[in-house]
Amino acid sequence: MTSTTSRTVLRAGSRRASAFLARRSLTAHRRAWTAVFAAAAAAAALLGAFALVLGSLLLARPPVERYTGADAVVVADQRVTYTAKPWGSEPQTATAYLPERSRLDRSLVARAAAADGVALAVADDSVPVTVGEGAPAVGRSWPSAVLTAYELSEGRAPRSASEVVVDAALAEAGGHITLQVGGAARQYTVSGVAATGHRGGAPAVFFTEAGLTALAGHPGTVDAIGVMAEPGVSADALRASVGEAVAGRAGGERGPRVLTGAERGEAEHVDALGGRGDLLAMLASIAGTVVMVALLVIATTVSQAVHQRSGELALLRAVGATPRQLRSAVGQEAGRVADVAAVLGAVGSVPLGLLMRSLLTTGPLPLPVPVWLPVAAGVAGALVVALAARPVALLAARTVTRTRPAVALSAARAPEPGEPGRLRTGAGVLLAVAGLGSAGTAATQSGQAAALAASGAATSLIIAVALLGPWIARVSMRVLGAPVRRAGGVSGFLAARSAAAHNRRLGAALTPIVLVVAFVCVQLAAGTTLERAAGRQASDAVRADLVVTGPAAGIPGGAAEAVRRAPGVAAATGLLRSAVVLAHREAGDPALDRFPVLGVTADQLSGTLDARITAGDPAALTGPDTVAVGEDRADDLGVGVGDTVELRLGDGTRVRPKVVALYERALGLGEFMLPREALAGHVSAARDQQILVRSADDRDATSAVRRALAPYKGLDVRPATADDVRISPSSSDQDDALIVIGVGVIGGFALLAVVSTLALISAGRRPEFHLLRLVGTGRGQLLRMRVLETGLVTVAGLAIGTVVAAIPLLAFALPATGGLPYLPPARYGVLAAAVTAAAAVGTLFPGVRGGRRQKAGTRL
Repeated sequence: MTSTTSRTVLRAGSRRASAFLARRSLTAHRRAWTAVFAAAAAAAALLGAFALVLGSLLLARPPVERYTGADAVVVADQRVTYTAKPWGSEPQTATAYLPERSRLDRSLVARAAAADGVALAVADDSVPVTVGEGAPAVGRSWPSAVLTAYELSEGRAPRSASEVVVDAALAEAGGHITLQVGGAARQYTVSGVAATGHRGGAPAVFFTEAGLTALAGHPGTVDAIGVMAEPGVSADALRASVGEAVAGRAGGERGPRVLTGAERGEAEHVDALGGRGDLLAMLASIAGTVVMVALLVIATTVSQAVHQRSGELALLRAVGATPRQLRSAVGQEAGRVADVAAVLGAVGSVPLGLLMRSLLTTGPLPLPVPVWLPVAAGVAGALVVALAARPVALLAARTVTRTRPAVALSAARAPEPGEPGRLRTGAGVLLAVAGLGSAGTAATQSGQAAALAASGAATSLIIAVALLGPWIARVSMRVLGAPVRRAGGVSGFLAARSAAAHNRRLGAALTPIVLVVAFVCVQLAAGTTLERAAGRQASDAVRADLVVTGPAAGIPGGAAEAVRRAPGVAAATGLLRSAVVLAHREAGDPALDRFPVLGVTADQLSGTLDARITAGDPAALTGPDTVAVGEDRADDLGVGVGDTVELRLGDGTRVRPKVVALYERALGLGEFMLPREALAGHVSAARDQQILVRSADDRDATSAVRRALAPYKGLDVRPATADDVRISPSSSDQDDALIVIGVGVIGGFALLAVVSTLALISAGRRPEFHLLRLVGTGRGQLLRMRVLETGLVTVAGLAIGTVVAAIPLLAFALPATGGLPYLPPARYGVLAAAVTAAAAVGTLFPGVRGGRRQKAGTRL
């Protein structure tokens, strides 16, 4: 009992001693802990902001607009799956959303109407409509008006194909309206005007059911079925009864779905959740980098703060402090600083997250922010920072606290060690090898697999540089120190000797600079490399001299044929844009990737586009069962001319077209090209997005083309450019937002880490500056020495960071584009200027007082 009591008393005394040391040290070393505080607060804010954005995206659902009056909506399943067995594992299933609407068999309307609890079931189809000179609208059947709670405010329902009921925003009863639906514009009689209490989306134009079915062009199928329930029937009961009635019928790969409540919005915006999934994947990748960057920055600043006190800790050890007391004291210091910083960062994560959220382009998806989400996001960011700081501090203090008292006293007076321990060195070497291996893997892959391997290589190499910092600093100073000594005089000699004597400190200074340079270069150069290569290929492929563009709904049918018949036109092909889903394996795992495709007219293709055919004949690209494939994609799939490739078209239809041609310019024109007729029946609206026109005999056919298009409203004729044929735009609002988030926000945080780390190092060097002043170093000499040191650190960091980024970028760019990675010089110049400014602020300003002359007797 006495022994137990004694141990309890000793432990309590040890805890009190540790708490006392922590309190005193926090006051005495407030400058060092300020840098840690700033880095930890910024990390918590950044982590919390990303948690808020990701949480908001996960909660996002398409809004219910068109089906506000329906109790349930039956639609085809817009998801497809692919199951495969990875190497040495159980079978896994990949899921992807279809980009085009998958339709239902029309017979399901009667089955849904006969289900228990159903008062009314209505077939709902839609067609794009252009009103007047180009205003967009949507065409629907009058019976489907009840699904949006439209009611006649004037006139009557349409009775013939020449009559329509229009939204109150478009016309008045008794008049006429010019509409362009499937072909040339024509006038319709307005039989009535309808109004609804709900506003959202394009205004509606209502045709007779027979007229709308004919215009839609798919009489055997419907887009969706709207269901009205009998009074007193619950949503769950309605879902169950309708689901049972339509089960097992054609409606996508896994049959029809019955949507109720907020799910009804999925029936209106078929690709909204697919776009959300793509955006989530990209943001999750950036968020993973954020976690890595945050932990690396916290580890660097905390370790440097503890290491600068190694002499003090060694002295405490020599005078009797136990290792446990010292570790506990250091852990409490780091924990208190990190806890307060985490709380402040959690508060700051809310406005930062809302700013990032406002930058995202999510189309029809509103991003909700429930009251609890900012709190949860802030707590998540704060917890990561608070939990990471204490273990890092304990690990940093491990070397000193385990030293014997007599050795610790001598260690307190000895210069800092310049080499990292064996464990750290071994881990750094392993990560460097792993990074190089990932880069080699990226060089042998393509597409998403290559991008992931390159990203993994960059991450591994950055962490390896952090672990091997002292070794890298030693080599860097041997290379850069000689010219500084020769050119800098006394200041250059001092700068070179100081850098060479403190490899560990210099390694800590290099880490955040390498981090920001490598990260920003990889993020910026990966996109610009692909964009530049795609732009060049598209530019080289354009043989057309004119392009016809139309409203967002597309160019109506018949326009391309009218252009071909115009005098002075040698060739004209409409570009029908869609996407296909390819099932394949990535590193053994099943994957479903969406690829944008072009639907083209084969006999007009060679006159308007030069895809640089390497095998086969593009003139054979006719009928429903042919395809042209990009050469690199064909190599990945192991197919050639005459082989078949399995694809899912945009609405989920499985096809096995025969490869009739291989082409080189896939980055600009897409991985696959299909006959227009093969795509037309599998898109939501079979309308061309552009018509490429080649004039005959170098004549200007612009006037003739415009005359031919006179019956079609809202079309424009202008000179063709590379952007008109590119499979994807050179830049989008979403791409710009991701650049701002990925580069601006994270790069800004990394620059803050540069300032914090260098300021921390400068604050710890004040005794060194004082000593130099006492032994006769002039104030100007000391300032020039520090400027040269800043230059050394900046140049070394820029060079190493550029090399770290260049390795994965080369591995990614060479197989993807056949060329070198590209980063606009202006962007790299801005990056170099920002890094230089951050290094100058962190190095020069915190120690400015150290340059002032000290009076005789000033303590060292």
